[in-house]
Amino acid sequence: MTPDELRAWCLAQPGAEETFPFSEGVSVFKVGGKMFALSALRREPLDVSVKCEPELAEDLRAANPAIRPGYHLDKRHWITIAVDGLPDQTVKDLVEDSYDLVVARLPRAKRPQGGATRSAGATHDGRAGGA
Repeated sequence: MTPDELRAWCLAQPGAEETFPFSEGVSVFKVGGKMFALSALRREPLDVSVKCEPELAEDLRAANPAIRPGYHLDKRHWITIAVDGLPDQTVKDLVEDSYDLVVARLPRAKRPQGGATRSAGATHDGRAGGA
């Protein structure tokens, strides 16, 4: 997955916006004012940090060296993914899961049309719940 593809996928989520609160080179993708993904898109190797259910995050980190605790984020609720270490669809699924977790916790008035229609917390292979 290229940086442009990752950016496009994050922005394809309903109501998603890209902001730069930290620096011009660090994209923060938000929905309803809350972050669901973070990436320095021009840095190599390409990483993306996403929100994740704590139990699933532990399982994912244990199963794959391309998934680490969130870099400069709450290590319990965030993971950082080495994009080139996982299939594109897995990265897309983890971004979607993060988006869904954030949307599910937004007040109804802040939820975008079409947001949180997927099962929040689905694993990277589509199974609901833990690994």
